[in-house]
Amino acid sequence: MALFVAGLGLGLFLAAQVGPVTLLIVRSVPRGGRALLVGLAMAVAVALVDVVYAALGLFGVAQLFGGGTVRLAFGLASGAILVAIGARTAWIGFRARAGFETAREVVLPRRAFVTAVAATALNPLTIALWTVSFPAAAPSSAEHAAGSAIVVLAGVALGTTTWYCGFAAAVALARKRVGDRLIAAIDVVTGFGLVAFGGLLGYRAIEER
Repeated sequence: MALFVAGLGLGLFLAAQVGPVTLLIVRSVPRGGRALLVGLAMAVAVALVDVVYAALGLFGVAQLFGGGTVRLAFGLASGAILVAIGARTAWIGFRARAGFETAREVVLPRRAFVTAVAATALNPLTIALWTVSFPAAAPSSAEHAAGSAIVVLAGVALGTTTWYCGFAAAVALARKRVGDRLIAAIDVVTGFGLVAFGGLLGYRAIEER
Protein backbone atom coordinates (compact mmCIF):
# COMPACT_ATOMS: atom_id res chain seq x y z
CA MET A 1 0.00 0.00 0.00
CA ALA A 2 2.86 2.38 0.80
CA LEU A 3 4.31 1.91 -2.70
CA PHE A 4 0.93 2.54 -4.29
CA VAL A 5 0.41 5.73 -2.26
CA ALA A 6 3.93 6.90 -3.17
CA GLY A 7 3.18 6.39 -6.86
CA LEU A 8 -0.17 8.13 -6.49
CA GLY A 9 1.42 11.15 -4.84
CA LEU A 10 4.18 11.40 -7.43
CA GLY A 11 1.65 11.02 -10.22
CA LEU A 12 -0.46 13.86 -8.87
CA PHE A 13 2.54 16.12 -8.22
CA LEU A 14 4.29 15.64 -11.55
CA ALA A 15 1.06 15.83 -13.54
CA ALA A 16 0.26 19.19 -11.94
CA GLN A 17 3.26 20.87 -13.58
CA VAL A 18 2.05 23.58 -15.96
CA GLY A 19 3.17 23.12 -19.54
CA PRO A 20 2.01 23.04 -23.16
CA VAL A 21 -0.35 20.13 -22.49
CA THR A 22 -2.17 22.26 -19.93
CA LEU A 23 -2.67 24.93 -22.57
CA LEU A 24 -3.91 22.32 -25.04
CA ILE A 25 -6.57 21.17 -22.59
CA VAL A 26 -7.61 24.75 -21.79
CA ARG A 27 -7.92 25.45 -25.49
CA SER A 28 -9.49 22.22 -26.74
CA VAL A 29 -12.11 21.45 -24.10
CA PRO A 30 -14.19 24.66 -24.45
CA ARG A 31 -14.23 24.25 -28.24
CA GLY A 32 -15.17 20.57 -28.15
CA GLY A 33 -18.54 19.59 -29.51
CA ARG A 34 -18.76 17.28 -26.49
CA ALA A 35 -16.59 19.21 -24.07
CA LEU A 36 -16.40 16.66 -21.26
CA LEU A 37 -15.61 13.77 -23.62
CA VAL A 38 -12.91 15.85 -25.28
CA GLY A 39 -11.39 16.61 -21.89
CA LEU A 40 -11.49 12.99 -20.74
CA ALA A 41 -9.99 11.80 -24.02
CA MET A 42 -7.09 14.21 -23.61
CA ALA A 43 -6.68 13.28 -19.94
CA VAL A 44 -6.43 9.56 -20.74
CA ALA A 45 -3.99 10.25 -23.58
CA VAL A 46 -1.66 12.32 -21.42
CA ALA A 47 -1.84 9.88 -18.49
CA LEU A 48 -1.08 6.95 -20.82
CA VAL A 49 2.08 8.61 -22.16
CA ASP A 50 3.16 9.66 -18.66
CA VAL A 51 2.89 6.09 -17.35
CA VAL A 52 4.84 4.71 -20.32
CA TYR A 53 7.68 7.16 -19.71
CA ALA A 54 7.55 6.49 -15.97
CA ALA A 55 7.98 2.77 -16.67
CA LEU A 56 10.90 3.48 -19.00
CA GLY A 57 12.45 5.66 -16.33
CA LEU A 58 12.20 2.93 -13.69
CA PHE A 59 13.88 0.45 -16.02
CA GLY A 60 16.80 2.81 -16.55
CA VAL A 61 16.38 3.87 -20.15
CA ALA A 62 16.61 7.61 -19.46
CA GLN A 63 20.02 7.68 -21.12
CA LEU A 64 18.39 6.78 -24.43
CA PHE A 65 16.68 10.16 -24.43
CA GLY A 66 19.73 12.04 -23.22
CA GLY A 67 21.89 11.52 -26.31
CA GLY A 68 22.63 14.57 -28.41
CA THR A 69 21.02 13.43 -31.66
CA VAL A 70 17.93 11.88 -30.08
CA ARG A 71 17.40 14.84 -27.78
CA LEU A 72 17.79 17.27 -30.66
CA ALA A 73 15.30 15.30 -32.78
CA PHE A 74 12.72 15.17 -29.98
CA GLY A 75 13.19 18.86 -29.20
CA LEU A 76 12.80 19.99 -32.80
CA ALA A 77 9.86 17.67 -33.47
CA SER A 78 8.06 18.78 -30.32
CA GLY A 79 8.75 22.43 -31.07
CA ALA A 80 7.46 22.12 -34.62
CA ILE A 81 4.27 20.34 -33.49
CA LEU A 82 3.52 22.92 -30.80
CA VAL A 83 4.20 25.84 -33.14
CA ALA A 84 1.89 24.32 -35.77
CA ILE A 85 -0.89 23.64 -33.24
CA GLY A 86 -0.44 27.07 -31.71
CA ALA A 87 -0.50 28.90 -35.03
CA ARG A 88 -3.64 27.05 -36.10
CA THR A 89 -5.26 27.69 -32.73
CA ALA A 90 -4.57 31.43 -32.90
CA TRP A 91 -5.83 31.56 -36.49
CA ILE A 92 -9.08 29.82 -35.52
CA GLY A 93 -9.48 32.31 -32.68
CA PHE A 94 -9.06 35.27 -35.03
CA ARG A 95 -11.51 33.72 -37.50
CA ALA A 96 -14.08 33.17 -34.76
CA ARG A 97 -13.75 36.76 -33.56
CA ALA A 98 -14.37 37.88 -37.13
CA GLY A 99 -17.40 35.58 -37.49
CA PHE A 100 -15.79 33.24 -40.04
CA GLU A 101 -15.59 30.09 -37.90
CA THR A 102 -16.94 26.88 -39.44
CA ALA A 103 -18.57 23.87 -37.77
CA ARG A 104 -15.65 21.70 -38.89
CA GLU A 105 -13.35 23.60 -36.54
CA VAL A 106 -15.03 22.07 -33.47
CA VAL A 107 -12.69 19.66 -31.67
CA LEU A 108 -13.73 15.98 -31.61
CA PRO A 109 -12.73 13.51 -28.83
CA ARG A 110 -10.75 11.25 -31.19
CA ARG A 111 -8.82 14.15 -32.67
CA ALA A 112 -8.17 15.56 -29.20
CA PHE A 113 -6.81 12.16 -28.06
CA VAL A 114 -4.38 11.90 -30.98
CA THR A 115 -3.22 15.49 -30.57
CA ALA A 116 -2.63 15.02 -26.83
CA VAL A 117 -0.66 11.81 -27.38
CA ALA A 118 1.59 13.44 -29.98
CA ALA A 119 2.16 16.64 -27.99
CA THR A 120 2.90 14.72 -24.78
CA ALA A 121 5.04 11.93 -26.23
CA LEU A 122 7.33 14.34 -28.08
CA ASN A 123 7.58 16.87 -25.27
CA PRO A 124 11.13 16.90 -23.82
CA LEU A 125 9.76 18.35 -20.58
CA THR A 126 7.49 15.33 -20.16
CA ILE A 127 10.32 12.96 -20.98
CA ALA A 128 12.64 14.61 -18.45
CA LEU A 129 10.00 14.61 -15.71
CA TRP A 130 9.10 10.93 -16.03
CA THR A 131 12.39 9.32 -17.06
CA VAL A 132 14.71 11.37 -14.82
CA SER A 133 12.83 13.16 -12.02
CA PHE A 134 10.34 10.39 -11.33
CA PRO A 135 12.85 7.52 -10.90
CA ALA A 136 14.94 9.75 -8.62
CA ALA A 137 11.92 10.38 -6.37
CA ALA A 138 10.35 6.91 -6.57
CA PRO A 139 10.94 4.31 -3.82
CA SER A 140 14.22 2.49 -4.47
CA SER A 141 12.51 -0.90 -4.38
CA ALA A 142 10.56 0.03 -7.50
CA GLU A 143 13.78 0.03 -9.52
CA HIS A 144 14.90 -3.39 -8.33
CA ALA A 145 11.74 -5.48 -8.15
CA ALA A 146 9.20 -5.88 -10.94
CA GLY A 147 6.32 -6.36 -8.50
CA SER A 148 7.12 -3.13 -6.66
CA ALA A 149 7.48 -1.27 -9.93
CA ILE A 150 4.05 -2.41 -11.08
CA VAL A 151 2.46 -1.26 -7.83
CA VAL A 152 4.14 2.15 -8.04
CA LEU A 153 3.16 2.54 -11.69
CA ALA A 154 -0.43 1.65 -10.83
CA GLY A 155 -0.39 4.52 -8.34
CA VAL A 156 1.13 6.82 -10.95
CA ALA A 157 -1.57 5.84 -13.45
CA LEU A 158 -4.31 6.68 -10.96
CA GLY A 159 -2.62 9.91 -9.88
CA THR A 160 -2.03 11.31 -13.36
CA THR A 161 -5.45 10.22 -14.62
CA THR A 162 -7.16 11.75 -11.59
CA TRP A 163 -5.37 15.05 -11.99
CA TYR A 164 -5.96 15.46 -15.71
CA CYS A 165 -9.54 14.20 -15.60
CA GLY A 166 -10.31 16.58 -12.74
CA PHE A 167 -8.67 19.50 -14.52
CA ALA A 168 -10.39 18.72 -17.83
CA ALA A 169 -13.76 18.32 -16.07
CA ALA A 170 -13.32 21.70 -14.37
CA VAL A 171 -12.60 23.34 -17.74
CA ALA A 172 -15.61 21.57 -19.28
CA LEU A 173 -17.89 22.81 -16.48
CA ALA A 174 -16.55 26.33 -16.88
CA ARG A 175 -17.45 26.11 -20.60
CA LYS A 176 -21.11 26.62 -19.73
CA ARG A 177 -20.32 30.07 -18.35
CA VAL A 178 -18.00 31.11 -21.16
CA GLY A 179 -19.30 32.97 -24.19
CA ASP A 180 -18.19 32.42 -27.75
CA ARG A 181 -16.16 35.64 -27.82
CA LEU A 182 -14.22 34.59 -24.73
CA ILE A 183 -13.56 31.17 -26.28
CA ALA A 184 -12.16 32.93 -29.33
CA ALA A 185 -9.94 35.05 -27.07
CA ILE A 186 -8.76 31.88 -25.27
CA ASP A 187 -7.84 30.42 -28.65
CA VAL A 188 -5.76 33.46 -29.54
CA VAL A 189 -3.95 33.63 -26.18
CA THR A 190 -3.28 29.89 -25.88
CA GLY A 191 -2.29 29.76 -29.53
CA PHE A 192 0.46 32.29 -29.01
CA GLY A 193 1.39 30.53 -25.78
CA LEU A 194 1.83 27.23 -27.62
CA VAL A 195 3.89 28.92 -30.30
CA ALA A 196 6.11 30.39 -27.57
CA PHE A 197 6.48 26.98 -25.89
CA GLY A 198 7.32 25.39 -29.22
CA GLY A 199 9.88 28.03 -30.09
CA LEU A 200 11.49 27.70 -26.66
CA LEU A 201 11.73 23.90 -26.93
CA GLY A 202 13.29 24.13 -30.37
CA TYR A 203 15.76 26.80 -29.23
CA ARG A 204 16.80 24.78 -26.19
CA ALA A 205 17.25 21.66 -28.27
CA ILE A 206 19.60 23.47 -30.64
CA GLU A 207 21.41 25.30 -27.84
CA GLU A 208 22.04 22.09 -25.86
CA ARG A 209 23.28 20.39 -29.01
